[in-house]
Order: sequence, then C-alpha cells, then structure tokens
Amino acid sequence: MAKTIGVTITERISTGLVVDHKLEGGLRRFPESEDDVDALVELHTDALVDTVCEQVVLAANGAKDIQAVGVAVPGLIKSGVVEEAPNLPQLKGARMQELLAMRLRTHDINAAVTVVNDADGMAAGLASKHGKLDSMIRVWTLGVGIGYGRYPFSHGVWEGGHSVVTMDEKERFCGCGGRGHMEGIMGHRAMRLRFLDMEPEEVFEAARQGDARCMDFKRLWHKALAAASATSIHMAGPGKFYLTGFNARFLDMPMLKDYMQQMVKMSPLQSYSLEVVEDDPKVRIIGAAVTAEQAAGL
Repeated sequence: MAKTIGVTITERISTGLVVDHKLEGGLRRFPESEDDVDALVELHTDALVDTVCEQVVLAANGAKDIQAVGVAVPGLIKSGVVEEAPNLPQLKGARMQELLAMRLRTHDINAAVTVVNDADGMAAGLASKHGKLDSMIRVWTLGVGIGYGRYPFSHGVWEGGHSVVTMDEKERFCGCGGRGHMEGIMGHRAMRLRFLDMEPEEVFEAARQGDARCMDFKRLWHKALAAASATSIHMAGPGKFYLTGFNARFLDMPMLKDYMQQMVKMSPLQSYSLEVVEDDPKVRIIGAAVTAEQAAGL
C-alpha cells in the first residue's frame, strides 16, 4: 500500500498521512488557532514553502517510505507552477512543485510532488470516498469565491467560477473584475458587496419571508449555478455534480433542479445528478494524496 501525504493550503495548512486512500493518524493544522486567519498571507514565498515542508515532515511521523506528496492550492495551477493565487498573492509565479520537492529532499523525503488546484483535490477526494474513481465527477464549492473541481484531472484552466452567466452591465461584483461571472453573483464576497445593508444569510432569510428584492436575488443566485452547470454538461456531458462549501446551506434544490431542467433539453444529456455534501477538510487531504498517487503512477 502506497504511503502518501496530502496537503491543503487555504487560510491554514492542513496535512495528513494517507494509506490506501484512508487518513491515518488524524489531521494536522497550521496555525492551530482558528482565529489566526492571516498567518499564511503574512509569510513570504520561501517561508511558506518551508512551513509546508515542516508540516509534511510532521505528518510523515518518521516514515522514510513516503512515495508521493499532493498539495492542493487555491488558484490557477499549471505544470506545478502557481500562475495565479488571489488568496495567497505571494505564491503567484512560484514553482511550487519544484521548490517543495527540493526542500523535502533535505528532510530525507524523496517523494514525487504534485501541486493541484484545491477544487480538483476536493473532486478527487469525493471520487475516492464515494467509489467513483472510474467516473467523471464535478464539484462546485460555494464559499468566499466559487471553486470548480473535476475528476479525473484533465489539463486546462477550469476556472468554472468565472463562467459567464449573464450579460447584464451591472453585474461587476466578481473579484477578478470581469462582468457577468457566476462568482460575481454567488460568491460570499460578491453578495456582501451587492447587499451592503445585509449579510448573505439575512438575504436568504428575507427571501424565505417573502421580501421581493431578496426573492429576486435568490432566483438569480440559483439561475447562475444552473447556467454554469448546464454549460458544463453541454461541453463535457452529463454526470455527477457535488455541491459543497459553507454557502451550500442556501441551496433550494427543487428551484435549482427546475432551472436545470429548463436549460438542459437534449435527452442524452439529462442523466446528470446533483448532491449536496459536507465540505470535509479530510476529504480534501485524501483527494490531494490520491491525485499525487495517480500522477506518480502508484
């Protein structure tokens, strides 16, 4: 059984030892305090790479037969290089795969390193958990931004959260500055910019109580998700969509399915399915490890 290390980098670094697609020894986190949300942003690139390596060494717990290390990072990743990282701007342009492999060798860990987008890591983890490693699955992570993950990994940009779902001139809330993006409607940050007088949870509660403005936005929010999903179906075919992230709590599944049915009319494409799942950090760790294991041919 291959021993791999899975790592996710978000507002903190999470690591775990994965054996036979199962987490062994629990999850490690840095920093440990839930309140220390800016610790990673304050680290320069070399310091962040060193910190990741230290966490990998601790997760390995003395094992020298680690065969692969998978690192899931939010941003645009190409061939192990972080081309764009809005949440960790110091990583832009960093050759993370090369840097990590080199630093780990100084700790006697001669493992293959794979760096992937964190949403793709989540997709691989869900594929492993639900026994779908031989199927294509897609994942929407509904959070501060909108993550789009796909398994199996396929070369491409895959910034699905920036799918254009409207040409309304007023829709300019996406953090990238683009017009009409899904994230500019559904992202937590974008919702707070749109409703300066209300938090997102208040908006959906007001919609439940019949407020006309909030009801209109709730419909727009679900139409955006349906439009991006329908576009993916028309490009790549039907299949399983998992919906996760802390804002999956706002989903009205009957409303979403109704909009999807209006948008996907070709009968061969209608065998898709939608399922809400918990955003479990352990699944992301396992997904990063599984991706690294497959990339290394283990």
